[in-house]
Amino acid sequence: MQVNLHDAKTHLSRYVAQALEGEEVVIAKAGQPLVRLVPVAAAPEVRRGGFLGGSAVLEADLKADFADEIDALFG
Repeated sequence: MQVNLHDAKTHLSRYVAQALEGEEVVIAKAGQPLVRLVPVAAAPEVRRGGFLGGSAVLEADLKADFADEIDALFG
């Protein structure tokens, strides 16, 4: 459906509801399409780390364990 800008300002909530129901709503000015109302996609759920929650413990002193290699690389 294409509606003019003045009508869209007057009945915006109606056109937003129609767009949410899946209908394509195009807002035009002087017969020229300007914008299309589309629903915003749901944001993807934020992934949260830490599912092991401390069940794995690393007891290594990486700096001491790899001191020779670090010195060789960086002098």
